[in-house]
Amino acid sequence: MALLLLQLAVLGAALAAAALVLISVVAFITATKMPALHRHEEEKFFLNAKGQKETLPSIWDLPTKQLSVVVPSYNEEKRLPVMMDEALSYLEKRQKYGSDKVRVITLVKNRGKGGAIRMGIFSSRGEKILMADADGATKFPDVEKLEKGLNDLQPWPNQMAIACGSRAHLEKESIAQRSYFRTLLMYGFHFLVWFLCVKGIRDTQCGFKLFTREAASQTFSSLHVERWAFDVELLYIAQCFKIPIAEIAVNWTEIEGSKLVPFWSWLQMGKDLLFIRLRYMTGAWRLEQTRKMN
Repeated sequence: MALLLLQLAVLGAALAAAALVLISVVAFITATKMPALHRHEEEKFFLNAKGQKETLPSIWDLPTKQLSVVVPSYNEEKRLPVMMDEALSYLEKRQKYGSDKVRVITLVKNRGKGGAIRMGIFSSRGEKILMADADGATKFPDVEKLEKGLNDLQPWPNQMAIACGSRAHLEKESIAQRSYFRTLLMYGFHFLVWFLCVKGIRDTQCGFKLFTREAASQTFSSLHVERWAFDVELLYIAQCFKIPIAEIAVNWTEIEGSKLVPFWSWLQMGKDLLFIRLRYMTGAWRLEQTRKMN
């Protein structure tokens, strides 16, 4: 009996190793060698207040503002206006910033949340760049907490630093409101993030993150994943480049209208996490210095 169990264990280990090798080969073969930084001709312009086309700036230009805010939006006609009202009201009260104007970048095709944010990042004018979700789940004045967290990281190596908003302090409260199944999915995802990609950051998925201009250009230029797991690769890239990261607790409220389908979205993100790790391990993806968009 013991011999049979040993044989089954060896067979199981061999099958698991074979499956891992097969998945690694698939991940390597299907990988895009370098992230697509192409911008369609229509995506190079925005309409100004007079309805005239104006060329978008580039993140590789010198900054002309102190803060840029990038808000990805897809079918957000109900939630976006509320968020924008709060953000603009706050910015206009801060003489240090001021809203200046809102610029809408219309993408030719759906690039995913990560791809949309990257297009906004590459068109930003600020010394610091904030990405924020369209649902307004995080109160906009919490940007001051991220600014403090960013400043506390100084001196910044090569002027690069990142402050991540975090909901980790709300975990116990959220578990009490979730089903056991969703709680299990959450813990499983957090374990995979820690085991495969990012160490030391408890909440990688909060959509409220502040970058120095140099950190944004470095990380987003190397980004491959454009869907929901893009945050994880972004922070993985930052840690590989040894960019200092601060995790800052922020106020957060559940807002109805999420496009995440719990089981399938988490399954997709789990696959993305595994492929992120395998593609960097096998050399299918390599990190290079900042390069400009075509």
